[in-house]
Amino acid sequence: MINRRHTLKLAAAAGASTLFMGSGAAVRAAEEVRLRIGWQKFGILALAKSRGVLETRLRDRNVSIEWSEFNSGPPLLEALGANAVDFGPTGDVPPLFAQAAGGNLLYVGTYKPPAAFHGLLVKKDSPIQKIEDLKGRKVAYKRGSSAHNFAFKALGKVGLTPQDIESVDLPPPDAAAAFKNGSVDAWAIWDPFFAVAQSDPETRLLATSEGIVDAWGYFLGNGDFVAAHPELVVEILDELAKLGKAAQSDIDGTAKALSDITGVKEDITKATLTRAGSDLAAVATVSDAAIQYQQQLADDFYAYKVLPRQLTVSDIVWRPKQS
Repeated sequence: MINRRHTLKLAAAAGASTLFMGSGAAVRAAEEVRLRIGWQKFGILALAKSRGVLETRLRDRNVSIEWSEFNSGPPLLEALGANAVDFGPTGDVPPLFAQAAGGNLLYVGTYKPPAAFHGLLVKKDSPIQKIEDLKGRKVAYKRGSSAHNFAFKALGKVGLTPQDIESVDLPPPDAAAAFKNGSVDAWAIWDPFFAVAQSDPETRLLATSEGIVDAWGYFLGNGDFVAAHPELVVEILDELAKLGKAAQSDIDGTAKALSDITGVKEDITKATLTRAGSDLAAVATVSDAAIQYQQQLADDFYAYKVLPRQLTVSDIVWRPKQS
């Protein structure tokens, strides 16, 4: 989570980036810089898009921003690694697959989702009463997403393995339809899709990620963009942290704003914002703890035989230079 130390680090780095503008960066500032941001309909980046805070912050840098929406992390990072997007947020698993595929990307920042950011759902009248009952059942989740990790960790908590279920790889919209029509037995999903599905009286919650996964979320940047514009990455993270602090102090207003963006009802949106551990201000540069978590996850997914090769996460971690 962000704290005074993280805030001071971001502020110091942002100040240093201003000094950079007196040299080679000043030449770049004279030319228009195109910043292509991939976003998903949740969290602080969605709010930033709605309120135009990055456009305002970077206007004097002659930066133009283009936004592209994605419904999950894997396609976002595929675009980022292929140089079609410059910056975007994702859960913990997508960067592993992107790194394994050789994508040109870097971890540049972190955020911390709520403890119960994910849910494992079944139909109200399902005979499945506990996680152990998923053995032999069809479980939907998006392969390579944070829900992939949650599903596997939930199974492991009760002594099951991924081989004990029939995994069904579906993006959230398709998984929602499959879950509703009964073609899958359970669905592992994240907010706000989780909260929307949970609000249906025909849905029953089997488990949340609280106590199962203490996950990190990440901001990633295209490697070429980060190398060319490190000062802009610092500015983005700093502005998102500031917006997050303001948003966290006005949950009702933030719920309304996010509801307008996503089309999710305001009361459901507020439920996602008030889950245990929720903090939109928890934006920071990449910490040692975040790297350790991600490395353990990479090792786990290699052991599951899901990743094709072992990864060294620190190979693609970027941190701003300290002044």
